[in-house]
Amino acid sequence: MLVVYDELYTEHLRGVAHPERPDRVVAVAERLGAAGLFGDRAPARDATDAELERVHPHAYLERVKRDVATVGSHAAGYLSTGDTVIDETSLAVARRAAGGTLAAMEAAVAGERAAFALVRPPGHHAEPARGMGFCIFGNAAVAARAFVATHGGRALVVDFDYHHGNGTQAAAGEGVSFVSTHAFPAYPGTGGPSEQHFAANGAIVNVPLPPHAYGTEPFVATWQRLLPDVAARVRPDLLVVSAGYDYASGDPVGDLGVAADPAARALGALIRETAQTYCNGRAVYCLEGGYDIPTLARAVEATLRAHDAGVETERADCAAIPARQRTLTDAVAAWVT
Repeated sequence: MLVVYDELYTEHLRGVAHPERPDRVVAVAERLGAAGLFGDRAPARDATDAELERVHPHAYLERVKRDVATVGSHAAGYLSTGDTVIDETSLAVARRAAGGTLAAMEAAVAGERAAFALVRPPGHHAEPARGMGFCIFGNAAVAARAFVATHGGRALVVDFDYHHGNGTQAAAGEGVSFVSTHAFPAYPGTGGPSEQHFAANGAIVNVPLPPHAYGTEPFVATWQRLLPDVAARVRPDLLVVSAGYDYASGDPVGDLGVAADPAARALGALIRETAQTYCNGRAVYCLEGGYDIPTLARAVEATLRAHDAGVETERADCAAIPARQRTLTDAVAAWVT
């Protein structure tokens, strides 16, 4: 699989005690290199203001520029919209994270293939006018909106992060659809069972999970039931995957009680299968969460290997899906039929 990476990603919050630290992408890059999976590379680029403004209003971009400019050298502060930690490098790095995801999307579309944007900071909490969590710009949303604007097709954002992608959901509609599993009511407290919008040209589908101890079999089974049904109704031309691995057991910020590697393999195979069925193989992954660094590195490797292998998806037992989540997946199935 093509990987987009840039050394600039290691600058944001360097030396700051924070879960979303540079070691996350460094460890993944080293692991992929050791596994022989880092040879197919493409350079990142900076997202332009015009590309960012497909999701974020001009006033928000100006706010980020001002906030970053006020942070002193070798210091850290907060984005004035809330809880996002920034330093003097944050604007440049976040612009290249969004641009790296755009570069991966462009390569995936041109080559009818998959690409993985190994980027930070993550993006799925960044609402149009508000940075949140660890996120400044909505990387997945920017890539999905760019695809719709430049290619005229439909994009489906697939978000399996522990946390709900409230920012990506806010950018859905008019050709961009969003499907997510996430712990609820964990941060940011959105994505509840009532937040559904069944529309082929801009669906919002949320399956909230209990905050802990959901388990590997039900997690995989939920996605194997959910994604094919959503894709059958939306019929996307591109998959954009918010690849967050904080669902894994032991993650210090998430933890759904899910075994990281088997779940990553199953999701990689399922996403490939869906991309081949509807998108001529076009899928772009962008890194979101995952804060136990060795686990994160292993899980990304497992994703790449499973997607590249092209093996048939091994089916989990749908009977393992708890009744509350089964009600929601049944509602999606009814929408499809």
